[in-house]
Formats: sequence, structure tokens, C-alpha cells
Amino acid sequence: MKILVLTWEFPPRIVGGIARHVAELYPELVNLGHEIHLITVEFGQAPAYELVDGVHVYRVPVAGGDNFFAWVANMNNSMGYHGGQLIQEKEDFDLIHAHDWLVGDAAIALKHLFKIPLISTIHATEYGRYNGIHTDTQRYIASKEGTLIYNSWRVIVCSDYMRHELERAFNTPWDKMDVVYNGIRPEKKGHDPEFDYQTFRRRFAHDHEQIIYYVGRMTREKGVSILLQAGAKVLWEMQGNAKLVIIGGGNTHHLQVEAWNLGISNRCCFTGFMSDEDLDKFQTIADCAVFPSLYEPFGIVALESFAARVPVVVSNTGGLPEVVHHGTTGIVTHADNPDSLAWGILEILKNPGYGQWLADNAYKDLANRFSWAKLAQETEIVYTVVYQQRSQINWD
Repeated sequence: MKILVLTWEFPPRIVGGIARHVAELYPELVNLGHEIHLITVEFGQAPAYELVDGVHVYRVPVAGGDNFFAWVANMNNSMGYHGGQLIQEKEDFDLIHAHDWLVGDAAIALKHLFKIPLISTIHATEYGRYNGIHTDTQRYIASKEGTLIYNSWRVIVCSDYMRHELERAFNTPWDKMDVVYNGIRPEKKGHDPEFDYQTFRRRFAHDHEQIIYYVGRMTREKGVSILLQAGAKVLWEMQGNAKLVIIGGGNTHHLQVEAWNLGISNRCCFTGFMSDEDLDKFQTIADCAVFPSLYEPFGIVALESFAARVPVVVSNTGGLPEVVHHGTTGIVTHADNPDSLAWGILEILKNPGYGQWLADNAYKDLANRFSWAKLAQETEIVYTVVYQQRSQINWD
């Protein structure tokens, strides 16, 4: 099949989890014999066109806007124009696959203009992020999500949790949705034998300190404030033998003030943005990864820790309990509960043998449930169903 993919982020432009998702899924679909043409946004010095692991990648220009929504509108205009040219030039596209509402307008327009069935992957919802819809901005985004879902032949979600969320928030028919997990390439976490472990580690902690870390965005839904509150108890229990490292870009001033007020600022390190190369190194020196999300459709960060063989503690929100099996591949704690989170972290730090057992089990689970080759086959099944159904109808 020939498939047109629309995504607003693709490496080297990485905003959240979508970039890694599309960058790792579609090469596997190429390996299955499909022809993939992917349209995304221009970024830095990245070429306007390149072949990446067999995927034809087109980066289109986007005019600036007065605000984010104006920029999104300009992006859809550009993607729609270039997508139309591509369809006319290459011909015979079988499917369009859109990733999230931001590219929905272009995807829907191309669907109707060229009568090509549309599949969408909904990675998260505004309803879920804010536990309901409360403002005009949230209503606008939710309406865009709903329009994309309605116009999609089938909808892919990344967890059973998200399937329930779309049913609850948009009345999406259960039999219109397919669950395909996110995945990871564990081999990408291979380590450089020349790596100076000790020197690198001393950038973040003293030799006697165990390292607890969080990596991700600094938004409320990620629960970093809960981690700081739990961290105060953990650091007290560990009597100076632990360090909390917070990794991620964005505004951390309010979190640093909170750490100061909790009396743990001298035991907290806010690194800011960290490159993938340094993050891979960092994970080899860490003792415990913590993801205390208040909302998490899936939790690909947990898979990255699995691949790095770091013991994982997560909250029981969203798709995280589907990814992390409590007491087998990690520890699952109660969401928005600093005491529960502190308990989970201390279980790892005080029982390193148990933590290593969990990490070993988690690594084995990657091949069983989160291999991109396996997930590409599941995606191909969705494609095949839509392709066959499309062939049986007259679309006037």
C-alpha cells in the first residue's frame, strides 16, 4: 500500500512522544512492503526532502502566526497544499494517516478532495489533560479532536485506557477503535564501551548518592510537583544518600521554588533539556526512574527506562498500569499521592536486588509486547481492513 502520513513533529523536531512514535513505526511498515510518504514541518537545517530508513520525508514551510492556533492554521494550509501536489504527482495513494488534531484540517481536506480513506492516531486528548473541558480554548481543541475522529475511517489509540477515554469524551464507537501500543528499539540504548561512567556521574551526584530521576515535560499533568513532595520524604529517609534529578526543558522556576520551600533544593538537580546522547549515558548511572503523571495516555518514557534497565516507579493513571505491571516489571503507586510515590521509590532504593530483578523483567517484556516490528504488523491489520472496505464501496 502507498500511505500518506501527516505529523506535526518528526526528528530532529521533537516536541513530545509523537516524533519518536512516527520515526520508529514507519520504517517497520516499509520493511513490510509499504510505501510511506510523510509530510511534516520544516526545522532548522533539516532538508526539505530526504529518505529516512526507507520513509520519504517532506518538510514543508509554515508561516509564522500571531499565536499558536494561527501557526497551526498556517501549517494545515501548507500541508494541505503540498499534500495535494504529492498525491497528484505520485498518484494511487491508498490511505492517509494523521497523527493528532493539529494536522486534522489538512488530513480531512485531502480525504474529501481525493476520496482517500483517513485513519487517525489520537495520542492524547484535551479532555484527559484537564479532567474535563473548562475553557473556550479547551473547547476549541476538543472540537478539532472530535472532528478528526468523526472523519476517520478508523481510529488508533495507544492503550485500552485511551479507548475508554475516546468513548467517554467523544462517544466514539467502540468498534471504530483499535489499540496499538507504543514501542521502542531497545538496541538504540547500547552504551559506548569508552564511556567514562564515574566522571559523567559526578556531574549530577556524589559517589555515595543514589540517583532518582524524572525526564519529561514540566507541565502540571506530568506530576513533577508530586515527585518533589515525595522526594522530601525519600531524601530524609535516605539520610543524604540520594539525589533527585529533574530532566527536561521548559520553565522550572516554580518547581525550583517548591524544592527550596520543601528544604530539598540542595538535593535536587534541574538539568534543563538533555540530548538523547546524554540521556542514554545518564540512564546508565541512575538507580530509579520515576514518572508520577496525573494524566498519561501511554507512557513511552517508561519503555525507555525498561530499555535502559533502570527500575521504574509510576503512578496508576492512564495507560501506565498497562505498560508497567506492578511487582513484576516495576512499581505502580497511587496517582497524586506523595506518600505512595515515596513508598515506591524507597522500595527500589532500599532493595537494589529487587530493583534489578524488576528491571530485568521489564527488559524482557519489551520483546514480548513493545517491539516495533510486532506493532507495525498490528497497524498493518488496521490498514488492510480499511483498504478492503474502501475497495467495496462507491465513494461519490
